Amino acid sequence: MKKFKFQLETLLKVTKRKKDDAEMKFAEASRKLEECRAKLQILLRELQEGQEEFAEKTGEGKTVTVGIIMMYNSFFNWKRTQIEQQQDLILKATQDKQQKLKILMKLMTYLKSIEQLKEKRLNEYNAELLFEEQKMLDEIGLQLSMRK
Repeated sequence: MKKFKFQLETLLKVTKRKKDDAEMKFAEASRKLEECRAKLQILLRELQEGQEEFAEKTGEGKTVTVGIIMMYNSFFNWKRTQIEQQQDLILKATQDKQQKLKILMKLMTYLKSIEQLKEKRLNEYNAELLFEEQKMLDEIGLQLSMRK
């Protein structure tokens, strides 16, 4: 009997490769999102430190000039702008990660269906092989019983 050959083997290999690529892209998107979140934490910490420094310089009994107030005001505005931009980047990175995850899940489902089909075909092949073997054994048994 001929050897088992799955007709869609090439499709299976290509789909596995696409799934691996999608996993790498998803991992990259996840890493990028974590980097964006870490940068946001740094910006928030810098803003907090600036506010603490401003509070220290403008505490009771200390003289505050208009220049210091303007300098800190522009620093705070600049930091808030950076934080808003970073939050936008995080939002975009989250959307990108979700899109990559959706693609990955779709490919995994498709790959699983092809693998299930391959398993079904292999089981059919094994059942056919067993049937043929049983048929040959029956014929041999019949010939032996006819000779006696």
